[in-house]
Amino acid sequence: MMAASAALALALWLLLPPIGVGLAGPPPIQDGEFTFLLPAGRKQCFYQSAPANASLETEYQVIGGAGLDVDFTLESPQGVLLVSESRKADGVHTVEPTEAGDYRLCFDNSFSTISEKLVFFELIFDSLQDDEEVEGWAEAVEPEEMLDVKMGDIKESIETMRTRLERSIQMLTLLRAFEARDRNLQEGNLERVNFWSAVNVAVLLLVAVLQVCTLKRFFQDKRPVPT
Repeated sequence: MMAASAALALALWLLLPPIGVGLAGPPPIQDGEFTFLLPAGRKQCFYQSAPANASLETEYQVIGGAGLDVDFTLESPQGVLLVSESRKADGVHTVEPTEAGDYRLCFDNSFSTISEKLVFFELIFDSLQDDEEVEGWAEAVEPEEMLDVKMGDIKESIETMRTRLERSIQMLTLLRAFEARDRNLQEGNLERVNFWSAVNVAVLLLVAVLQVCTLKRFFQDKRPVPT
């Protein structure tokens, strides 16, 4: 009976907002991922809002284009340069704790005058839970009588499972980006192999025709025939 009460209280906590937390507050910032085409000789910047005292993880990869490299910079809402990388194929950076405001992420392909780049990047937020929310959860799930099962242990297990599931999703997304980059690289190599194979076949045929014509000239009798 007590276990059923604990399960019911836990379900209510998952479905209803915590005590003391209003429904009209700002929605939590969600993780995001984006793939875009960066033209040659261009620089493109993105702005991402972040809450205060959280963790922001930024990961990017160049999955297409000659050289598979790009310049990357990350600036804080105050304009402080946090990360600056040159001619990198990928990178992972973590900002902790974050400042409230808009972070600026820039990808620069100005060093390349011909090749455009296909870039994938992902933003992962990990916000710290407020003490008021924890206390509200405890008030919502703790009954008056003593429970054999500690609700804190159940909550800790659920949070651990959620964190591992989110990390699994992030790893799958990262593997998809690696697969896309490798596929683009293989397709580019295949095109080069096919092109140069066709060129070699054309050269061999041209050389064969020239050799046949040269041999025919050797055996032609150009002396005048007496009449």
